[in-house]
Amino acid sequence: MNSEPSFAEQNKPLDKRLLRYVWQHTRRDQIWVIFVILASMPTYFFALDLPKQIINQPIQGVGFEDATATATFMRLAITPPSFLSSADEWVLFGGFDMERLPFLMALSLTFLSLVCINGLFKFYINTYKGRLGERMLRRMRYDLVDRVLRFPIYQFRRVKASEIASMVKDEVEPFGEFIGDAFVLPVFLGGQAIIAFTFIMLQSFWLGMMTIATISVQMVLIPYLRKRVLELGRQRQLTARQLSGRIGEIVEGITAVHVNDTSNYERSEISSRLGKIFFIRFELYQRKFFVKFINNFLAQLTPFLFYVVGGYFAIRGTLDIGQLVAVIAAYKELPTPINGLIVWDQKRLDINIKYAQIVEQFNVNDLQDAEQQALTKEPVAPLKGEVVVSNLVVEDETASVLIEDADFIMKVNDVVAVVGPLGSGAGAMAETLAGLREPTQGRMLINGSAMNDLPEAITGRRLAYVGSESYLPQQTLLNTLLYASKHQPIEEKEYEGTELTTRNREIAEAISSGNSQLDINANWIDFESMGATSFDDVHRPIMEVLKTVELDNAVYELAMRQTLDPELQPELCEKLIDVRHIFRERLEGSDIEQFVEPFDAGAYNQQATIAENLLFGTAADETLAPENLAGNEYVQQILNETGLDRLLFEMGIELAETAIELFADLSPDNPFFEQLNFMSPELLEDYPPILARVRQSGLDGAGELDRKMLIMLPFSYVEPRNRLGLLKEEHHDIILKARNSFRENLPDELSSAISLYAADEYNDVASVQDNILLGRIAHGFSDATEKVQQAIKELLDELGLNEEIFKVGLSFDIGTAGKRLSETQRQKVALARTLLKRADLVIINRGINTLDSRAQERIVKRLVTLASGKDGNEPFGLLWVLMTPSYAREFDRVLVFDRGRLVEKGSHEDLLQSGRTYAELVS
Repeated sequence: MNSEPSFAEQNKPLDKRLLRYVWQHTRRDQIWVIFVILASMPTYFFALDLPKQIINQPIQGVGFEDATATATFMRLAITPPSFLSSADEWVLFGGFDMERLPFLMALSLTFLSLVCINGLFKFYINTYKGRLGERMLRRMRYDLVDRVLRFPIYQFRRVKASEIASMVKDEVEPFGEFIGDAFVLPVFLGGQAIIAFTFIMLQSFWLGMMTIATISVQMVLIPYLRKRVLELGRQRQLTARQLSGRIGEIVEGITAVHVNDTSNYERSEISSRLGKIFFIRFELYQRKFFVKFINNFLAQLTPFLFYVVGGYFAIRGTLDIGQLVAVIAAYKELPTPINGLIVWDQKRLDINIKYAQIVEQFNVNDLQDAEQQALTKEPVAPLKGEVVVSNLVVEDETASVLIEDADFIMKVNDVVAVVGPLGSGAGAMAETLAGLREPTQGRMLINGSAMNDLPEAITGRRLAYVGSESYLPQQTLLNTLLYASKHQPIEEKEYEGTELTTRNREIAEAISSGNSQLDINANWIDFESMGATSFDDVHRPIMEVLKTVELDNAVYELAMRQTLDPELQPELCEKLIDVRHIFRERLEGSDIEQFVEPFDAGAYNQQATIAENLLFGTAADETLAPENLAGNEYVQQILNETGLDRLLFEMGIELAETAIELFADLSPDNPFFEQLNFMSPELLEDYPPILARVRQSGLDGAGELDRKMLIMLPFSYVEPRNRLGLLKEEHHDIILKARNSFRENLPDELSSAISLYAADEYNDVASVQDNILLGRIAHGFSDATEKVQQAIKELLDELGLNEEIFKVGLSFDIGTAGKRLSETQRQKVALARTLLKRADLVIINRGINTLDSRAQERIVKRLVTLASGKDGNEPFGLLWVLMTPSYAREFDRVLVFDRGRLVEKGSHEDLLQSGRTYAELVS
C-alpha cells in the first residue's frame, strides 16, 4: 500500500512518460495481477482443448467402437526424464473408467467448470485493474491540483481557470481506464492470444500459419491507418479545451457583452469554433469507421480460409472434424485479444499525446517547494523585529521592471501608508511583501529571514493581505469569513461504529492513492487566532470586525431577506412569532402605523398584490406563482365561480393598453420599465395582437391563451403603487369571496404549493421581515421602508435577538464568485476576512477603492486607530497602499513611489515640507 508522497517526490516534475509514472506508483499491484493472469492461462488452454475431445471421443465414438467400451476420465500422469527413470510414465491418479454417455457428461461438466473458473478469473482481474485505475486517476488529479496550489502567481496570468479545470476534470478521465490496463491488458490479452495460437498450431500447422499471416497484416496495417486518427483526436482535445476556456471568458465577461451589444459577435465566434470541432470530429468518425471496416474484413477473412482449406484437409483425412471445429472455436476467441491489443496500442498512443499536453501545462518553472505548505504542529510565533528592504528590484514575467532599487526599514508593527499612482510600484511593493511576487534582485527580510524562504505557515498566518480584487467562492457568508482561519485541523472529529469503519476505509484509500489523509470533517477553524473560544463564540469577533468595515447593517438586511425552516430552527421561529405580536401592539398609535398594513383574513390588503390577497399566503413553488395562476385549473374554477375572471379580464385589457401606450417606444433596458411590475419588457410586443382579437370577441369568445395572458396581468397589480384607478372598493368583496372559496376548497395536491398566512404560525416560505410584519409596507412614502426596518431592528435588539438574527444573515449564500453581493460588499467582506486573522502585519493594496470617499476615510481612520492600539486592543502592523494620498495624514510613516522607485519616505508633516512628489499627490 502506497503512502502519502514525500516532499522530495512532490517537488519532482511530472514524469513525461505515462507508463513509467504508472509503474512507479503501482509496481506491486501490477506484478500481483500479472501473476493472477499467468495462473489463469492453463484453465484457458484446457477450455480450448476440451471441445475437441468431446467431439472426437464421446460424440464421434473414437475409442467407443463397441457397446462395452470405456474411457478413462481425469487420469493424471507425467513422463519422467530418462535419466531419472526407465518407466514410460508416472501415474499420479488412475482416474475413472466411464462408458460413452457418462464420459460425455463428465467432459461437458468439466468444460462448464472451466468456463466458470475463467469467468471468475476475468471478474477478479477486471475488478482489480478497475480499482487500480481509479486509484491512479485519483492520484493524478490530486497531483495536478497540488501543483496548481504551488504555481507561481504569474502562472495564473497565463492560463485560464476553465482550461485548468477542464484538464483536471475531463482530460485525465480517460487515463483511469487505461492506467488499469497499462500493463495488465497486454499480458492478459497477449497470453490468451499466445495460448490460442499455440492451440491452433498444435491442431494444424498450415491453419496456424494462415492465422499468423492474417493477424500480422492487422497488426501492421491498422496502427498505420490510425496515425491520422490520433492526430485528429489531439486536435479535437485542444479545440474542445479552447472552447471551454472561451465559454468561461464569456460567462465572466457577460456584463461587457450586454453593455456593448456584442452578443452576436460572440455567437459568431462560438459558431466558428464549433464548426472547426465539427469538421475535425466528422473526419475522425470517417477514418475511425474505415479502420473498423478493414479490421472486421480481415477478421472474417480467416474463418473463410478455415472453411476452405480446413474443409479440404478434413475431406482428405489429414485433419479430423474435432480438430477443425476446435480450430474454428479457438479462432473465434482470437480476435478478441488481438483486437484488444490493437485497441490498447491505439489508446496508449492517444493517451501519451494527451498526457504529454497535460505535463507541458503543469510542469512549470519556479514551482513552490511543497515543504513551504507543510502542516506545522507547533504554534507559529508572532512576527517581531523589522522588515528590511535593500536594493530591491522586482520584475514581472515579461521582464518589465516594477520596482527598482527600493530601500527602507520598518518595524513589523509600524503603521505605514504607501502612496503613488497606478503603475508607480506601490502596489507591486505590497504584493512582494505579501509573498505574491518574488524579488528579482536585492533583499526583503522579515525577522532576518528572506521573504520568499518563509513557509506559508508563517506568511499565511502572521501576515494578512487584501487587494482590490478578491475572489470569493460560492458558500455562506460565515464560511467565507472563516476561510482565512482554516490552516490545519485543530481538533479531529471522533467517529464511532459504521462512521469509524467508513473513515478508516477512506484513510486507507487516500494512502493507496497518495492523497492527503487530512479529515475535511475535522474542526479546521483556529478560534484562538481570532479571539474566540469556540464556534458558538465566533460570531462575537465577526460582528466586531463587520462593524469596523461597516458591513454589519448589510448582514442584518440580508437576514431580513432570508427564509427559515421551522423544523430546523423551531425556537427562533417561535420567538419571531412573539416579535410579530409585540410589533403589532406597538404599531397601533405609533408614528409608523401609517407605514404598515397588516394582513387580516377578513380584509383586503391594499398594499399587497391581487395575487397575494387571493391566495392569502406565499407560493411555495412555481405552481401558484403569479404568472402561472391564470393557467391553474383550480384557480380558474374559483375565478369562474365568483365572477372574478371577468373583472380581471377587463383589468388586464386596461393594463395592457396602458403599458403599450407608455412603454411601447422604449428599449427593454430603459429604467422606466422598473415601474412596470405587472409585465416584463419581453412580453410587451405580444399584447397588441391579443387586444385586437379580444376587442371583437370579448371574454366569452376569447381564446384560452388570450384569456390567460390578460387575466395574468392584474395578479401583480397594487393600486397605491400603480395608481391607475382600476381597483374599486366594490371589487375588494369579490376578491375576498374568492379568497374564502380558495382556502375552504383547497385540494390536497395544492396544499404543499402554498404557505398560508396565519397570525400564530411561522410562514416558512416568506422572509424573516415578512414574517415579522405579516403585512406590507405602504407605498407612497419615501422613507417608509427605512423607518419600519429601523423599528424592527430596535425591537429585535430590545428582545436580545440581534445575535440570532445576525447568525441568520451570516448563513446567506453569497453566490458564484460572491456575485450575490455588490462589489462594495465583496471588498468589505475581503477586508473583514483579513482583519479576522489578527495578523501581525496587515497589508492592504487599495482594498476598498469602490467605496465612496467618506466611507473610505472612516474605515481608514478606524483601522489606523485599531492598528495603533489606541482602543486598548493589541496593536499590529499596517501597510496600506492608498487610493487617496491625502489619507496618509493618519499614518505614522509614508512611503512615496513614482515610476517604480521609492522616491520619498518620512512622516506626513515632514514630507509636506520637503517632499515634492508627495506634496503634489496630496494637493
